[in-house]
Amino acid sequence: MPTPPLAQHAVPRSPIRGPALPIGVAVTAIGMLLSLVTAPLEPADAGAMPEPAAVLQVPPVDVAATTAADPCSDPGVQDAIAHGDDAATIAEFGGGARFREAVVAGNAPCVSLTDPARVWVVVNKSLPLDPPDYEPAPLDSVPLQMTTLSGRVRADVAGAVGRMAEDAAAAGAGRIGANNGYRSYGLQVTTYDAHVRAQGQSTADAGSARPGHSEHQTGLALDVVACDSACGGLDGFGGTPQSDWVAAHAWEYGFIVRYEQVGTPVTGYAPEPWHLRYVGVDLAAAYHDGGFHTLEEFFGLPPAPDYAH
Repeated sequence: MPTPPLAQHAVPRSPIRGPALPIGVAVTAIGMLLSLVTAPLEPADAGAMPEPAAVLQVPPVDVAATTAADPCSDPGVQDAIAHGDDAATIAEFGGGARFREAVVAGNAPCVSLTDPARVWVVVNKSLPLDPPDYEPAPLDSVPLQMTTLSGRVRADVAGAVGRMAEDAAAAGAGRIGANNGYRSYGLQVTTYDAHVRAQGQSTADAGSARPGHSEHQTGLALDVVACDSACGGLDGFGGTPQSDWVAAHAWEYGFIVRYEQVGTPVTGYAPEPWHLRYVGVDLAAAYHDGGFHTLEEFFGLPPAPDYAH
């Protein structure tokens, strides 16, 4: 039977012709050709051949490092934040130093330094309380001899200062009492106004916070005094055995001496060796170990020596 003509669009044959190969031979030949193309070159004289081009190496993605770089995405952190557990939150970050590093790096959006309910809140002349009339809860009685009626602080602060005073007495440093704990917005108005009338506003601003800018309003701060035969005043606390012991050991109980002389250009306050601020044991340890002297420096915040107006 005659061979049918090529279809209209068939590819024309090459003008170079040769004898047709059987199908089996053709397949074998094609396979050998492919193996030669894909096989690595093995020159007889490697020294005579040019160096092969460098292969671009793409580093693998370190999933663990990426996750660690975003601590707020960690379910443990999210759960601790949601339950208001500050100690657990800091622990989930990896401790006080790691917590601070994340905050300073701007890598902790779940941490608000202006939340007055948190131990890490920063209150100063440029960062007022929000809301201005904030009231902490619950409040417990300070377990020390008081020299004023402002004898309440947050429960965690009360427990910590009680342990600190007991250990100071046991160490032979003397008895520690307290002058002021929590002060409401209204009481701070009265306190600040009294300082202004007695000393003038500029002097008052160096020793007393304006209403809405006081750490005492958070329930996290208290002023301590030395009590021997009787309790002394605030101005007489510095230089006492109690003051020296507090300066050396308060961090072990979660406190920092908030207003040191070296920090005055940053805080705008005269030194107050009696003013203790509770930040919790993990942050206090990181503060002490890092050699910090202000919370502003600790959290990478700008100095706040003056009020905006």
